[in-house]
Amino acid sequence: MVYTVRIWDLPTRLFHWALVVCVVSLVVTAEIGGNAMVWHFRLGYTMLALLLFRLVWGFVGGHWSRFGTFLSSPARALRYLRGIHDPADLVGHNPLGAWSVLAMLLLLAAQVGSGLLSDDEIAFAGPLTRFISSATVELATAYHTEVGKLLLLALVTLHVLSIVFYTVKKKQALVPPMLSGDKQLPMPVPAARDDAWTRLGALVLFALCAALAWWVSRLDVM
Repeated sequence: MVYTVRIWDLPTRLFHWALVVCVVSLVVTAEIGGNAMVWHFRLGYTMLALLLFRLVWGFVGGHWSRFGTFLSSPARALRYLRGIHDPADLVGHNPLGAWSVLAMLLLLAAQVGSGLLSDDEIAFAGPLTRFISSATVELATAYHTEVGKLLLLALVTLHVLSIVFYTVKKKQALVPPMLSGDKQLPMPVPAARDDAWTRLGALVLFALCAALAWWVSRLDVM
C-alpha cells in the first residue's frame, strides 16, 4: 500500500525556492559588480530575512521541517553512508541530506554575516563595518569574497550533483515533493501541519524577520 503524505509545508517550500533564487542572483550580481552591487546588497538582506525565518521555523514549523525531526546523529549518517538504511530515511531528508542542509544554512549565515562586515573600499560597505575595527573588516571582506564564496559554491555544486544522483541512480524523486509538498511512502507517517493558520503564522513570522533585516540594513545611517 502507498500513502500520500504532506511532508513539506508551503512555508518551507517557498523558503527553499526563494533561497535558490537568492543564491543564484547573489552570485550573478557579485560577478557583474558595479551598479549591480545595489541589488547584491538588497538580495543579501533578503537572504538574511530568509535565514532568520528558517531558524525560527526549524523549531515551530511543520513536523518534517523541524531541526529536531530531520537532523540525525553522526552515527546514523555513517550507517546510512555504509548502506544501512532505516525506513524513516525515506521520509524527509535522509541523514546525509540533513547534514548537508545544516552545512548549507551555516555557510549561508557566515556569508551573509561576513557581507554585513565587508567593505569593497570603492562604493559599497556593509552596515556593520562602522562598529568594528578596520582589521576585522579586512578579514570579513577576505572571507566573504574569497573563502566563503568558494566553500558555498562547492557545497551548492555537491548538493545539485546529489539530487541528480538520487534521481537517476536511486530513482528517488527529490524535487517533486519540494514542489507539491507531498510524498509517496510505503508506510504511514505523521503529516506536516500545513493549514491556513500555519501559513498565516509563517507569513507574520517572515514579516517580522524582514523588518529585522531592514533595521540591520539601516544601521549605517542611524
